[in-house]
Amino acid sequence: MVREIKTERIPIKMWVDEIEEGAMEQAKNLANLPFAFKHIALMPDCHQGFGMPIGGVLATRDVIIPNAVGVDIGCGMCAVQTSLKDVDREILLKLLNDIRMRIPLGFKHHKSSQSHDRMPEGYDIDKLNVVRREYDRATYQVGTLGGGNHFVEIQKGSDGNIWIMVHSGSRNIGKQVADYYNKLAIRLNEKWKSPVPRRVQLAYLPLDTKEAQVYIREMEYCVDFAFANRKLMMENTIEVFKNTFGADFRTAPMINIAHNYAAIEKHFGVKVVVHRKGATYAGEGTTGIIPGSQGANSYIVKGKGNKDSFMSCSHGAGRVMGRKQAMRNLDLKTEMKKLNEKNIIHSIKSHKDLDEAASAYKDIDEVMRLQENLVDILLELEPLAVIKG
Repeated sequence: MVREIKTERIPIKMWVDEIEEGAMEQAKNLANLPFAFKHIALMPDCHQGFGMPIGGVLATRDVIIPNAVGVDIGCGMCAVQTSLKDVDREILLKLLNDIRMRIPLGFKHHKSSQSHDRMPEGYDIDKLNVVRREYDRATYQVGTLGGGNHFVEIQKGSDGNIWIMVHSGSRNIGKQVADYYNKLAIRLNEKWKSPVPRRVQLAYLPLDTKEAQVYIREMEYCVDFAFANRKLMMENTIEVFKNTFGADFRTAPMINIAHNYAAIEKHFGVKVVVHRKGATYAGEGTTGIIPGSQGANSYIVKGKGNKDSFMSCSHGAGRVMGRKQAMRNLDLKTEMKKLNEKNIIHSIKSHKDLDEAASAYKDIDEVMRLQENLVDILLELEPLAVIKG
């Protein structure tokens, strides 16, 4: 932990040395919630979000906050080690082209519905308001990347192997669930004359209400959908590799971990709802994934189970510039040169791509240094080629 702030109702424990004013204000709002538990934890990739900072961890007693989970419910990472040791540039270019043929990017969806076997199982859809409404559309979206910072990346590991990594979330179904229950929480909070000001964007649902229980089930569906989404993209990417390298191509079991969700957990002897918004579970021995920005290294890590972080770590490098700010302030030629000099096949092609330039993000090496007491590094993954949404 870098420092601790004790000016609010409960402390704010920070693994970040520099934090923007807006994110700090949001952290103080969290710390002053009447139901916030023990302390607030801020990870080293922390930056301003909606209501709650990205890279923030909030534990609550008896309530859940939809906006503290966010709109991309279940967004996370998956990665596989392959049997390959090297891939030359021309083959990398072919692989990227073939992957783009299999995985719709940005706002694109599949042209036909995917098998219902690809959707989460074990849910009574009729009892889930939003999931029931969005289910058919979601069958066209499972196995699609989306936009923003989502990516498919081919990497060279410090173990000598080629790795494949995918970052994506719950697509539109997650956003619809988030928006529906945040608006519902706002209406109910106004009806109850909640002590939480509407302006802080942290409307809540008490756990003992039907609304909270249905939200939790819908949120869990979206977490499972996000995993199903990444899994299908990974399977399609592996199929592309198999078509290129033949029957000898193999992969190890997939690593998967989410970083936008809430879960009932026990901390400091108390059952609480832990909201991780852009933060990753890092229980003792848990294998996790922390990606860098485009062109930076990523890491396979093992959690240390640090109690003060609610057993959490960063979910990535974290932004230092908003998307519009990056497009205003960064120079296209400079950003392309940085990646070209590293011989990375990247996705910075035009001015509109600057929102995902490396300079819009924190230094991942510094982020990892700040959380040395949260995770151990198992493997370092160097980027070779990346597809962005």
